[in-house]
Amino acid sequence: MKICVTAVSGSLDAQIDPRFGRCSYFLIVDSETMEFEAVSNIAAGSMSGAGIQAAQMVASKGARVVLTGNIGPNAFQALSAAGIKAVTGAFGNVEEVIEKYKRGELKETSSPTVRGHFGMRKGRGRGSRQS
Repeated sequence: MKICVTAVSGSLDAQIDPRFGRCSYFLIVDSETMEFEAVSNIAAGSMSGAGIQAAQMVASKGARVVLTGNIGPNAFQALSAAGIKAVTGAFGNVEEVIEKYKRGELKETSSPTVRGHFGMRKGRGRGSRQS
């Protein structure tokens, strides 16, 4: 099964990126062989719609599960619509988190864990003022 893990860099020993839509990398990992593809998240810098764009990319890679720290409402809805399970609260490195998931230590989430626009840098997005 293909598992998508949000990461700060493109390797199995990378730390989990706690943001889904604005993570640095997605690691698409075969849970049986641990072979993986590192995909730079081009949606991370989007002014809006990052979660939806990220979910579409993850779906296009054939992932059935996403392991991440947090997930916003739009991304959660897009993943759910694509039949992809979201597992939040993940921390540590990618390989450790996949092993925890395979042992049943991480469970699917049933709702978003943060509001929309989580993880945007200050000064960008809705409600920010430019000086």
